[in-house]
Amino acid sequence: MLEKTYDSAAVEPKIAQAWDEADAFRAGANAKPGAKSFTIVIPPPNVTGSLHMGHALNNTLQDIMIRFERMRGKDVLWQPGMDHAGIATQMVVERQLMERQLPGRREMGREAFIDRVWEWKEESGGLIFNQLKRLGASCDWSRERFTMDEGLSKAVLEVFVTLYKEGLIYRGKRLVNWDPKFETAISDLEVESKDVDGHMWHFKYPLAGGETYTYVEKDADGNVTLQEERNYISIATTRPETMLGDGAVAVHPSDERYQAIVGKLCEIPVGPKEHRRLIPIIADEYPDKDFGSGAVKITGAHDFNDYQVAKRNNIPLYRLMDTTASMREDGEAYAVCAAKALEIVRSGEVPSESDVDEINLVPEEYRGLDRLVARKKIVEAINAEGLSVTVKDAEGNDIPYVENKKITQPFGDRSGVVIEPMLTDQWFADAKTLAEPAIASVREGRTNFVPKNWDKTYFDWMENIEPWCISRQLWWGHQIPAWYGPDGQCFVEKTEEEALDAAVQHYLAHEGPWKAWVQEKLENMRPGEILTRDEDVLDTWFSSALWPFSTLGWPDSTAELARYYPTSVLVTGFDIIFFWVARMMMMGLHFMKDEDGNPVEPFKTVYVHALVRDKNGQKMSKSKGNVIDPLDLIDEYGADALRFTLAIMAAQGRDVKLDPARIAGYRNFGTKLWNATRFAEMNGVKLDPLFAPSTAKLTVNRWILTELSATIQDVTEAIETQRFNEAAASLYRFVWNQVCDWYLELLKPIFAGDEEAEKAEAQACVAYVLNETYKLLHPFMPFMTEELWAHTGIRGKLLCHADWPAPSFADAEAAAEINWLVDLVTGLRSARAEMNVPPSAVAPLVMVGANELSQQRMGRHDAAIRRLARVENIERADVAPKGAAQIIIGEATACLPLGNLIDLTAEKARIEKAVGKTAAEMDRIGKKLANERFVANADPEIVAAERERFAELEVQMASLKTAMLRVSEAG
Repeated sequence: MLEKTYDSAAVEPKIAQAWDEADAFRAGANAKPGAKSFTIVIPPPNVTGSLHMGHALNNTLQDIMIRFERMRGKDVLWQPGMDHAGIATQMVVERQLMERQLPGRREMGREAFIDRVWEWKEESGGLIFNQLKRLGASCDWSRERFTMDEGLSKAVLEVFVTLYKEGLIYRGKRLVNWDPKFETAISDLEVESKDVDGHMWHFKYPLAGGETYTYVEKDADGNVTLQEERNYISIATTRPETMLGDGAVAVHPSDERYQAIVGKLCEIPVGPKEHRRLIPIIADEYPDKDFGSGAVKITGAHDFNDYQVAKRNNIPLYRLMDTTASMREDGEAYAVCAAKALEIVRSGEVPSESDVDEINLVPEEYRGLDRLVARKKIVEAINAEGLSVTVKDAEGNDIPYVENKKITQPFGDRSGVVIEPMLTDQWFADAKTLAEPAIASVREGRTNFVPKNWDKTYFDWMENIEPWCISRQLWWGHQIPAWYGPDGQCFVEKTEEEALDAAVQHYLAHEGPWKAWVQEKLENMRPGEILTRDEDVLDTWFSSALWPFSTLGWPDSTAELARYYPTSVLVTGFDIIFFWVARMMMMGLHFMKDEDGNPVEPFKTVYVHALVRDKNGQKMSKSKGNVIDPLDLIDEYGADALRFTLAIMAAQGRDVKLDPARIAGYRNFGTKLWNATRFAEMNGVKLDPLFAPSTAKLTVNRWILTELSATIQDVTEAIETQRFNEAAASLYRFVWNQVCDWYLELLKPIFAGDEEAEKAEAQACVAYVLNETYKLLHPFMPFMTEELWAHTGIRGKLLCHADWPAPSFADAEAAAEINWLVDLVTGLRSARAEMNVPPSAVAPLVMVGANELSQQRMGRHDAAIRRLARVENIERADVAPKGAAQIIIGEATACLPLGNLIDLTAEKARIEKAVGKTAAEMDRIGKKLANERFVANADPEIVAAERERFAELEVQMASLKTAMLRVSEAG
């Protein structure tokens, strides 16, 4: 006998062990001969990671598709693996060294530190895989890959060297996000923008030589509101320390206030007076003439927008800070550097980037200072010299004009420090060229986004893509395969030996000072004497961009690669469309070709799921204290309940608002199926191998078999089209409502009766329906269904390898008859509940306008109607009795007289009170939503919640009004 209650804590490990022992999830398990492949590559979690709700949703949806297709007999591979997570892993290990008071990374040296990271990876990395197994993820765990393993590293070398030799990877100096704590470039994904309290300072940049101009301001009608002679141009900045690196001041070409001084020079109001730098005033479309003074300082080496203006206008880019975001202290004296910068301005010719980079424009008094300390001292110096724009205080005194305001600042998501836009030498991939085939693939429908609206996001980014900075100043990661000769010549090859061969050929083939030097070194060469390796490593996203084919053995021609590429579906969050999805598209199309040489996309479908938020629609964060740990939920409710909840709430394009109470509810759904199986077992239900749906004679059996076939079709189509919530909802409705609430309830008289033939048919049919239900529900709730499958019959194989059901039965007449009965009883129960009728109260049911078919149905189901709807007897009438609740059932009206069932006066008072309370709540929320300031300024999630609550109250009010109408008619 089945246990009285389902114990997920006991069952889940047992089932997981059974799957493991059977090697149930290996690639190709349960595949039919000649089956098509179905492949999903897991978005590789960080080796440092642990399971969070986003992972739980993402992997649940993948597993539903994988289990579904495996049961359909396809050749399935769900490829697991982990990402080495360069910056995150290096941070974890460095912190561990510090906590244990061991030598730091730089003290250890690169080789020893890398060995330490590998030790940590073997000891602690990969915790998330065990957590995914607890969720029920049915990956082929024997094929686990790691982005730093030997095979994937081979793929990375192949791609880098190939792209370099094709001219699609190059080294150059560009502005990047720089993390001063980790001293490395980072990607946009690793930058978190925050609104913080800040200041906007307003300064005067004096015109060169004491020149003046007439400054005029006008209103919208062209009337002069201010006119004065000025010898300066006013700018505003939130970062005064970057003034030292200004290359120009820009104004909009149509700004009449400054047309007279475009092309003239102005003075940066900081640094030694005798060496003040002069910079040009230029016209550019970038400044907003209606914002602030309309003039902006251009610091191309420390601002992304300024960088674009500087490049357009041939403005030099002066780097002010070192790798820790302290003001530079290298190079020549400030006076010498300032003179060089002035000469550049006067000549109008910008020297090479390397020559400009040698110019340190930080005055001696600020060199070596932290950027924020330098900022404070620079502001003090400008104020002291009287070069701040001033305003009047309350007492009429002139004071420096400083706005206290919220400013948006970029922070490193792991370091927590303010990111500095930094001009550095980095390796770049020509993303624009690589993106072109990837754009065409989606535009022409070879790869499709689900939901479709993500196409626009993809195109917006891909069509405006910037060069991809692929280098990182870290030690953990794929070290860039580039070596430099004594004169800086770069050699990119897969190995140092190949690079050395290339270098020797290069130097011996070119006459010059290095030819003899190389010849001499070759006689007694020691490693590293001729070549020095680039110390940078590759961006983590570079290796993960190769994931769909590197995990299958590429660049070798493996059987797996031929079988499982391209993959079928990619399941991912919207936040990495740019950083991972787009780059996989680029790399896949560039390196993977069919037999005719045509590019092959890495996946056919990209399913983009939304965020998992808390029950109030708030984004989960540690600072809010609303993070939900999926492992805690699994401990409390079981993996099946969590999985089913996530699936039924995963409507396309809609965030999941996760309330643990919902998980408790769906655990009850599992309990319902468990209890149904137990009830069936107690009533002699067991599998009958001879039972066929077509042999069923009882209408109730033919009805449930028809509904089963409809559910099979609905669930199959919904999973195929990634409408997971609709599939889960269909299953919920079938199992809870149709099987448990109605089918088994309607069979109770048969099980308790003496008609053995009917009883035998019912027992066989129940067993068949439950058997097929376990299969349908398995992708969503794999542990419980596998346990029930094992318990309810002698099986030749695991449920995860059972054949997916096919719709095979339809009896429209039987379905119509039982559904008529269900609708009638449901309507009567709802009317009783609305009117607060006591459960024990019974009354006659009066049927008005019933045709012959309905009368026959009433006769056949008289006992069921009376038992299930608490009806005393069934009468027929031509006119509805006064004061009766009325339910439309097809052509007939079912009437339930209320007068003898309830205290009409008390019920009317109760409803009136409820109406008043609901109306008051609607009025309160309605006023808030009508307040434009509330709608504009409140958190959008709060506004959405209020609108949702108002809609619920509207439904509630309509129900109360219906109840009031019935009471009024009755009394």
